Amino acid sequence: MLQGEGKAFCSGGDVEDIISRLFSRDAEGLLRFTRMTGELIASIRRCELPVVSSIKRVAAGAGAVMALASDLRIMGTRSFFAFLFPKVGLCGADMGAAWLLPRVVGLGHATEILMTGDRVPAQRCAAIGLATAVVDDTDPDAVDAEAFARAKVLAAGPHFALRMTKAMLHKELDMPFSGAIEAEAQAQTLCMQHPDFREANDAWREKRDPVWR
Repeated sequence: MLQGEGKAFCSGGDVEDIISRLFSRDAEGLLRFTRMTGELIASIRRCELPVVSSIKRVAAGAGAVMALASDLRIMGTRSFFAFLFPKVGLCGADMGAAWLLPRVVGLGHATEILMTGDRVPAQRCAAIGLATAVVDDTDPDAVDAEAFARAKVLAAGPHFALRMTKAMLHKELDMPFSGAIEAEAQAQTLCMQHPDFREANDAWREKRDPVWR
């Protein structure tokens, strides 16, 4: 689970503690900073287990990319994304946003969103695939509750198979179709040798819930 502490998810870099200090750095120092922020997103994508984000109110700047890097994104009706980098004179392609966003919403939507830096409200996020689900957030705890419910379903599932699914979704983004077919054949062979595959079959025959390893 990835969630913000308090009423919002994340509004990006703090102006006083982070942004204003960048002006005193030289090019090497700035590059160290930008590589560090990119490594955060790479770590979320490398995480073997599914990552579910609970997006309350604001997911802006770095917060928007953190939520984007998640596998499932649960938003409140009053929530919004804002890849606002162009609004502050920076490239819209930051922390991997220009790689991830077109793969989630398509190149056309991603181009508009990253070039304008405008807010993307929850309803539009749902329409273009940026939000997995949108929850009525009249109750401030509703978004977290739905996100935890989604995470609980995944946590109760076959861990090995889910980790393999996430790994393949990530790896196949840059594969030709023929390579993806072969990669999936090998991945499925590994899953078929895992005890969970036989357990699922036994549970079906015995009319009970499977007990995943």
